Formats: sequence, C-alpha cells, structure tokens
Amino acid sequence: MERRDKTNYYLDIAETVSKRGTCLRRNFGAIIVKNDEIISTGYSGAPRGRKNCSDLGFCRRKQLNIPRGTRYELCRSVHAEANCIISASRRDMIDSTLYLVGIDVKTGNLVPNANSCSMCKRLIINAGIAKVIIRDTQDSYRIVHVKDWIIDDDSLYDEFGY
Repeated sequence: MERRDKTNYYLDIAETVSKRGTCLRRNFGAIIVKNDEIISTGYSGAPRGRKNCSDLGFCRRKQLNIPRGTRYELCRSVHAEANCIISASRRDMIDSTLYLVGIDVKTGNLVPNANSCSMCKRLIINAGIAKVIIRDTQDSYRIVHVKDWIIDDDSLYDEFGY
C-alpha cells in the first residue's frame, strides 16, 4: 500500500473539515499547520448564534444572482480561512501553512480555481502565514507564497485590473 504524501494528507483533512460547512453554494475547509502539527481548523458558516443558510433554506447572494468572487459583504458566512485564523494565536501562525479545499455544493466537485477572497488574503497576511496550499484535484494542488499577495496588492486594482 502506497502512503499518502503529507501535503495531500493535510488537504484531505481540510476537505473533511469542509463537510461541516453550511453554505448552499460552496463549502470550504481550511487547516493551519506548523511544524507538522495542526494548529486550527475552520469551515464556512454563519457567525455563532446566527442561523446558517442551510438552516434558512436560502442564500442571499444566490437570490441576488451575485457572481462568484464578488460582494462577499452580503454573505452570511464567515469564510473557512477567517474561522481558522480566529481559532489560532498569531504566534502559532507565523511561518505556518494554510491548506484550503473548496467543494461545490450542487455538484460535490472541487471548486475550480479556488482561491482566498481579498478579505481572507488580508487576514492571512496579517496572521503571518507563509504559504497557502489549495487543492485543484484529489492529487494536485497549487502552492501560493503569501509574500506574493503582499507584492501583488490586489486592493490597488478595480474589476478591470487597474
């Protein structure tokens, strides 16, 4: 029996975490790992005490036909990355790795070209996380160096790239 490589092992755990998500469109799971130890986990869901979209039976962004990657302020959920960061101390996150997996609720497939939104990128930068590893297929992934998000500051561009 061939042993699963460490990166996909952690991505498998993040994918399992995503199954706790309560979004009706896409559920993400995130884990933060440092020195081969899981620091925290997070999934998409409404703030504690508030009803989730899965409880309400509707998604406000879906009702308004808002495209993926825009108008997150209208979303009820706290994103997986944010929940993961909230559950950890900064000293534990410095130079850590965040593993991220997104699942499309309708199809059950991985979210194509998944990435952190601009707000989550800011949180990841401030948390001191060094890398984000994002699952593309069950065995392939992308590695994003957070310093690249600092250099390529997406908050300086509008929807047209300038």
